[in-house]
Amino acid sequence: MSETSPVQRRPSGELEASVLAALWAAEGPLSPAEVQNALGGRLARTTVTTILTRLHDKGAVSRSRAGRGFVYSPIQDSAGLTARRMRSELDKQDDRTTALARFVSQLTSEDEQLLRSLLEGADGAPEEPAAGQRSGPGAAP
Repeated sequence: MSETSPVQRRPSGELEASVLAALWAAEGPLSPAEVQNALGGRLARTTVTTILTRLHDKGAVSRSRAGRGFVYSPIQDSAGLTARRMRSELDKQDDRTTALARFVSQLTSEDEQLLRSLLEGADGAPEEPAAGQRSGPGAAP
């Protein structure tokens, strides 16, 4: 009896992230074939179409008719999508206080400080970092 290794499958989240990255990098809406090309042809067109359909069903991309098919555009940038996902997860919780407390307890001190400053600003729009200053993970305080 010969041993064969199972086919390595990528998690769907990884595939969705790749497709979203291709859409974010584009200058306009893309067809499934254009997304496939942007990904270097490493996914079958049917796989790309399935991923785009799932992203549309989740509200992450919009689509419009183009000939006999669709073209797709991201609804939000990466940060906006992350914020939406975080809010969606929080909305599923019965005990929001505990969920938020546990989230905050896992933040780095830099992220906690950033969150505090954003909450103190409370205008809903994050301040742009000063010229030459990075924001996000790994950024200098």
